[in-house]
Amino acid sequence: MKLITGVLCTFFVTLSLVPAVLEAQAASPKYDLLLKGAHVIDPKNQIDNVIDVAIAKGHIASVTENIPASDARKVVDLKGLYLTPGMIDLHVHIFPRAGFPSWAPHQLSVQPDPFSFRSGVTTMVDAGTSGWKEFPEFKRTVIDTSKTRVLAFLNIVGAGMETGNDNNVSEMDPEAAAQMALKYPGVIVGFKSAHYGGAGWESVDNAVKAGNLAHIPVMVDFGQITPQRNIDILFNEKLRAGDIYTHCFSGHREEALSNGQLNPAMERGRKQGIYFDIGFGQASFYWYVADAAYKAHFYPDSISSDLHKNSMNAGMKDMTNMMSELMALGSSLQDVVKMSTVDPAREIKHPELGNLDVGAEADIAVLRLDHGRFGFLDSAGARRYGTSRVTSELTLRKGDIVWDRDGLAGEDWESFPYKKGPFYKSGGGAKK
Repeated sequence: MKLITGVLCTFFVTLSLVPAVLEAQAASPKYDLLLKGAHVIDPKNQIDNVIDVAIAKGHIASVTENIPASDARKVVDLKGLYLTPGMIDLHVHIFPRAGFPSWAPHQLSVQPDPFSFRSGVTTMVDAGTSGWKEFPEFKRTVIDTSKTRVLAFLNIVGAGMETGNDNNVSEMDPEAAAQMALKYPGVIVGFKSAHYGGAGWESVDNAVKAGNLAHIPVMVDFGQITPQRNIDILFNEKLRAGDIYTHCFSGHREEALSNGQLNPAMERGRKQGIYFDIGFGQASFYWYVADAAYKAHFYPDSISSDLHKNSMNAGMKDMTNMMSELMALGSSLQDVVKMSTVDPAREIKHPELGNLDVGAEADIAVLRLDHGRFGFLDSAGARRYGTSRVTSELTLRKGDIVWDRDGLAGEDWESFPYKKGPFYKSGGGAKK
């Protein structure tokens, strides 16, 4: 009898709490964060208008008009700004090797997080700094420890870039490279042939062989051309549809001819299904090549930085600066957003990235578009003027605010709930 009475008491107590629980649930906001009033550009979902974006538990929860502010714990007013998916930088170098001092001339890599978020980039793809021999270390020290999403093109040279082995054919093992890629599917997104200066096609051929074995694309930084090694043969006989030609406006491989016209090989390569990537870098973007391409209506498929110590403070600067440079050539803001989001996601076979799908991780860039007269540099330091400049205002990675240039998501200091510790309570300052 006592047992029955106890069970009944528990039941009625629990029942009496139901209205309070339901009321608390109803009062709890549906969203953690509401980004309100921005002009949203999401090429995948064909969104190009002012619309609200709500975030819950690190994911996109709603993309619709007039979401009530009361539905979110925090609201950020973005009126007058542009909101896009987080940018994907397809070509960076972010594997500082532990064995080399940071000041060594061949130690060009940088850490991802200090450079990604400030330009709206949430995903970086290392382009061949690591080969298969070093990849586990790269994954342990950089990929697994970075807040930036880091993926990789694996160098076909097993020892990797910056080790003096670019021309060492004995280091090119497509089977071993493919095995490493198959061990880390989705993280290793392709293979890289880079800087090869030999007489033949060994670097490209071995990279393509590895790509066939692992069913992933190849990115080519072609190195030096010869009468026997040129981009016409590269596009028509060596690369496959879906492979990527980076440094596409470099001029080092006669992408533009001496008569100022675009090399017809570029158009033939596009018809073969090859993707063309900027890879701006230290010495791989020149106005005379880009101008010839744009006059021929030949536009890049993706914008990437070739970020490293020697490129970040020169003409390249960052993703938003490169977007602005292409706008100076004639691209629209919508064009360059597409080249920085959904298009590179397609190239690396990650369709879940570069969009604002409901349910996707909340990787978001908020941009300011200023109008005026702005100067932009190419890799030679030559200036071209444009009338628009894109800058990064706010970046979110998995729903967390990781860059906030103007404090858009902040609170006024006079009403901010500071947590003042013992240092404040004691009056602060060193004892005299």
